[in-house]
Amino acid sequence: MNTSTLDKLRKMKFFGMFHAFKSSMETGKTNDYTADELLAHLVDAEWDDRQNRRIERTIQYAKFRYKASVEDVHYHADRSIDRNQIMRLADCTFIDRNENILVTGSTGIGKSYVASAIGYQACMLGYRVFYASTPKLFAKLKMAKADGSYMKELAKLERTQLLILDDFGIQPFDAQSRAALMELIEDRHGKTSLIITSQLPVSKWFEVIGEKTVADAILDRIVHDAHRIELKGESMRRKRNVEPETSY
Repeated sequence: MNTSTLDKLRKMKFFGMFHAFKSSMETGKTNDYTADELLAHLVDAEWDDRQNRRIERTIQYAKFRYKASVEDVHYHADRSIDRNQIMRLADCTFIDRNENILVTGSTGIGKSYVASAIGYQACMLGYRVFYASTPKLFAKLKMAKADGSYMKELAKLERTQLLILDDFGIQPFDAQSRAALMELIEDRHGKTSLIITSQLPVSKWFEVIGEKTVADAILDRIVHDAHRIELKGESMRRKRNVEPETSY
């Protein structure tokens, strides 16, 4: 009878229950539970399994550059990182308020890591997140314009509750990329959140975007009431001589 039950659980894809019941049988713990306790144990196991698989799918969808954690961010005084600010942002209520985060600082100082750490936390809390290198994303959107999938790509990005644009401003926007950026920001404004990382201070973004009217419109939507994280100090890669996947 137990074998039949296990087979049915597996076929119904109740994998949490399947493994919990199988383990309880193998260890002889089924006799230690009352009927209510066994049912609660199996339901808890199924709940946890589904939650873990959902988080794993969300993280895979996000396509992060680094595996990052807010607990592993280095809060050295010379980096000018406010631990309290990071922890407040890590509760991800800024996403519920449709607010943005701007992370600036020199190359290798850990901007991408900080952005990814907050993004990972958002995934853990059930938000839909997508990470993208800004130059690669807009190159992809150019290709989408050519093959007719542009609106589909924009709609996919719009459904993302938190979009992380890494390396913003690493190269100036041409007319096509600038128009795509305007559409992207307009579609998301007031409905979703952005995290943008850049080597350039925010004051220099106007020049990178180009075309005064468009730049004004974009920056007004991005920068207004955004949370600012301005990293300072020496490149962490040079300082520690490690790969960026460790911690920042």
